[in-house]
Amino acid sequence: MENMIKIHLERLPEGFYLATSDDIQGLVAQGRTITETIEIARDVARKLIEEQGLPAVTLGTISDSFEYPLIIGT
Repeated sequence: MENMIKIHLERLPEGFYLATSDDIQGLVAQGRTITETIEIARDVARKLIEEQGLPAVTLGTISDSFEYPLIIGT
C-alpha cells in the first residue's frame, strides 16, 4: 500500500535543502540536491511510520489521479 504525505522543501543559505512535514511528526531530512533530500525524506518517513505505528488511513492514500507541482525554468 502506498501513502502520500506532504513535505516542505526549503533551500538553506549554506546551499543544502531541508525537508520537513506536518503530516509526520519528527520528519527532518537534509540533502545536497532536491532529489537527494526527497529520497532521504522518504526513508525517514518510512522509519517513522514503522516506529510510531501510524495507521495508513491517517496519512491518506494515493488515488488514481493527483496533482503534482512541476516547476519549469524559463
